[in-house]
Amino acid sequence: MDDQATPSVKDQVTAEEWKARCDLAALYRLVHMHGWDDLFFTHISMRVPGPDEHFLLNPFGLLYEDVTASNLVKVDLQGNVLPPSTFGINPAGFTIHSAIHEARSDVKVAMHLHSDQGVAVAAQKRGLLPISQLAMNVYNDVAYHDYEGIALESEEKVRLVNDLGKKNLMILRNHGTLSVGDHPFSAYVRIYLLERACKIQLMAQAGGDLIEWDQPMRDRVFGQSSEIAGNEFFKEIAWAAILDRVRRESPGFEA
Repeated sequence: MDDQATPSVKDQVTAEEWKARCDLAALYRLVHMHGWDDLFFTHISMRVPGPDEHFLLNPFGLLYEDVTASNLVKVDLQGNVLPPSTFGINPAGFTIHSAIHEARSDVKVAMHLHSDQGVAVAAQKRGLLPISQLAMNVYNDVAYHDYEGIALESEEKVRLVNDLGKKNLMILRNHGTLSVGDHPFSAYVRIYLLERACKIQLMAQAGGDLIEWDQPMRDRVFGQSSEIAGNEFFKEIAWAAILDRVRRESPGFEA
């Protein structure tokens, strides 16, 4: 898709919303760069800064390498597209993301993936195992939600947000992975660590007996990594560096 096919909306939104749109478009490009995209069946959302309960989602049916700041779709918590758009949204994506944004005012970004390694670990009864430093970076922050079919029923929202609670990562059993954050880098780095931990787990399981660490070690590693990830200055410089990578490797997202 030509990046110029959708007219720019930069002059039609606030500066804060435009920044959010650029950040979210970059996240979609990152998912494609990592090979985590499932055509267009996964989804990432970002809350629109301001008093209204609005958030941005990808245009359903558009490949992630073609997502730009201007073709993202803005919706309210009832699923109304604001303003009217030629694009639609993924109904399952709306169910999941509207539930999270309504229940968690601290969440600015939510990412949901169906990667091979994420789904494979989601299909294991024990889920994520504390067998790598990457896993222990996030282990204490992972919640679980049982499979209920494709997320199209509004009744599932209550169970999903109850299962997530105050944690920032979730393994949706037999389905995939999810992360949330108060900053685009927070949501991204959490799901990056979880996805790599899942991949390492599958590789380690093919090699023999596993070394699993106890709760004191899990707490120690989680605490050490949380100190870095929670630093506001670090989040800003890390996200700026990642945006530069996206500009080099997948230009055009800021259109």
